[in-house]
Amino acid sequence: MAIVQYDPFQGIRGLQQEINRLFDRDFEPAAGLASEWAPRVDIREENDKLVLSADLPGMEQKEISVHVENGYLSLSGERKMDKEVKKENYHRVERVFGRFSRTFQLPSSTDVEHIQASYRNGVLEIVLPKKEQAKPRAIAVTIQ
Repeated sequence: MAIVQYDPFQGIRGLQQEINRLFDRDFEPAAGLASEWAPRVDIREENDKLVLSADLPGMEQKEISVHVENGYLSLSGERKMDKEVKKENYHRVERVFGRFSRTFQLPSSTDVEHIQASYRNGVLEIVLPKKEQAKPRAIAVTIQ
């Protein structure tokens, strides 16, 4: 006879996995759910700036909108399916199409007048420079 270790949290872990699975899946129009999607975004900090990179493959620059207003940065746009291809020709569609929107609160240290955005190889990169007083600097310590 084997000894089995009892795990009182096994049921809770299973419930957590099911909740995560529901929130991780894309909402499909075929299922009657919202057709909007959110691009994946990385945000990294460097000494003098924050850099936001968003994956927007298969889109053209004119389909992407970037706005800064009242301390918020908003990305929006729409990825459209090719019109020449008929839907009945597809066996499976996993890529997401439709409108997207993401909004990020900017830190107060952001120099909004000098924000720059570029789009290359399906990646939107937004550079958020820091204000001069927010940049880290070394302070000399004197011995008295």
